[in-house]
Amino acid sequence: MKVLVIGGGAREHALCRSLSLDSEVTSLHCAPGNAGIAEVAELHAVDALDGPAVAGLAASLGAEFVIVGPEAPLVAGVADAVRARGIDCFGPSREAAALEGSKAFAKEVMAAAGVPTGRSYVCTTPDEVDKALDAFGAPYVVKDDGLAAGKGVVVTDDLATARAHALSCERTVIEEYLDGPEVSLFAVTDGETVIPLQPAQDFKRALDGDQGPNTGGMGAYSPLPWADPKLVDEVERTVLQPTVDELRRRGTPFSGLLYAGLAITSRGVRVIEFNARFGDPETQVVLARLKNPLAGLLRAAATGQLAAFPPLHWSEGAAVTVVIASHNYPGNPRTGDPITGLADVAEKDEHAYVLHAGTKLERRSDSAAAEDRVVSAGGRVLSVTATGSDLAKARERAYRAVGRITLDGSHYRGDIAAEAAEGKA
Repeated sequence: MKVLVIGGGAREHALCRSLSLDSEVTSLHCAPGNAGIAEVAELHAVDALDGPAVAGLAASLGAEFVIVGPEAPLVAGVADAVRARGIDCFGPSREAAALEGSKAFAKEVMAAAGVPTGRSYVCTTPDEVDKALDAFGAPYVVKDDGLAAGKGVVVTDDLATARAHALSCERTVIEEYLDGPEVSLFAVTDGETVIPLQPAQDFKRALDGDQGPNTGGMGAYSPLPWADPKLVDEVERTVLQPTVDELRRRGTPFSGLLYAGLAITSRGVRVIEFNARFGDPETQVVLARLKNPLAGLLRAAATGQLAAFPPLHWSEGAAVTVVIASHNYPGNPRTGDPITGLADVAEKDEHAYVLHAGTKLERRSDSAAAEDRVVSAGGRVLSVTATGSDLAKARERAYRAVGRITLDGSHYRGDIAAEAAEGKA
């Protein structure tokens, strides 16, 4: 099949990499893509938030299947526009994507479906904010109700910081703090059948030891050796299937990737949030372990055929990804810095590879002999991903590859999967 992927981050590079290895995919396109994706797919310019433009591009390419990667196009209804042109599309409708687009809506759906989650208040006035913060006490969990690229959440013991973030949001959700380790679990669904993938854990804070500000994610690993073997079955039964059933009951069936962010608390599993798409950087490690061809799985979801899809098969080994971020991320990141060492990783690291996030190819015109070069073009620049027989080996390979890459002013966490690899998580 001819496939078009929408997006330009490391998540989309991971998707395109897997699709490029799938014998069913005869032609692979990505819009807008990035410098790394250009190595496995043909790139096209498009406004990813413009549904008619995306649908028009798909039609002009003769694409038989479109995969929408990021959340913002889904919330904008891009998947609806593609389907309206008669093209199969992986991704929920605008109405169903509100599960991520509005945290208040997600809480409403969870309440109706009986899904375990933290108590919360939706606030729109300073008085409501103050009452909610007082009701829960520290640590305070304050979330922007809308999309915020993974950085709309503040967890703090400082009341002034919590209040300031709440008042900066047009509408905010303030909820109880959920103790315990966090888990990301993806599920592919066609609106009825739910097929969970393997769990992963990501690292949101910018600095080692979970210090510093929240980010879009600085690394991830899978599997989780410390997790209950029954966790996936429990979450499918108590969270994923009830949520999909409730959305279908409301007349807004959810077809695509349902991402449950979970806390394993002292009182059991609780949902922190839902996302309506593959998570980044967890996608990088989950797809690294998936043995099934990706295109068939996603298209079965898009066409309502998941019930007949064969069981998924997974590598028994592990995968670790480490994010290299640009100077000052997650603040105002510096861009345009040259990246070196990418060829060294490709040449010397058999079990590691680099997935591009915020990169672009810079055309050099200063001399006839000058070569094009890859430069930074965003906050999270690269996801260095490695596999191994266990987490320790995958981690060793990932950091060895990270060490080959140079990006001026960049930073990365040095403790991704460290505790889990040592059996301390």
